[in-house]
Amino acid sequence: MKFRYAMVCSSNQNRSMEAHSLFKREGFDVSSYGTGQHVKLPGPSLREPNVYDFGTPYKHMFDDLRRKDPDLYKRNGILPMLKRNLAVKSAPQRWQENAADGSFDVVLTFEEKVFDMVIEDLHNRNHVLMKPVLVINLEVKDNHEEAAIGARLALLLCQELESFEAWEESINMCLLTL
Repeated sequence: MKFRYAMVCSSNQNRSMEAHSLFKREGFDVSSYGTGQHVKLPGPSLREPNVYDFGTPYKHMFDDLRRKDPDLYKRNGILPMLKRNLAVKSAPQRWQENAADGSFDVVLTFEEKVFDMVIEDLHNRNHVLMKPVLVINLEVKDNHEEAAIGARLALLLCQELESFEAWEESINMCLLTL
């Protein structure tokens, strides 16, 4: 693969991790992040979310929720989601703290508010490399079904970007041989 990708949603739990998991299986160079202040997962009610700091291991969240109410969190898909996340990386990461991870060629966000935060953060960074980055927003509802559809659409889009790059290189090679 030619490009380095970042998948970004609010909490680095559902949409970005679904895409990260799929892209990783397909052999892409991919990372994922969230832009929120904290990681929020649904709780027993809308007024009682489970809140964690970025960097809290997915395993810790899994064990915590399994201890609190295993039936609820299995039924609403949170435990299976955390299990998937564990297979991809150890903990959610915050976009605004990712400078040490290097630069990306393509950043995909899954919500307009997240897109705006990524653009603002990129604008405020110290521009040492002066390297362009393509930032694309795919508006995806934050539920398991829509996250899976959004991840597949993101993959199709990025496969097109990759093939375009390959096509462009082959044209350049043809021009060199003329």
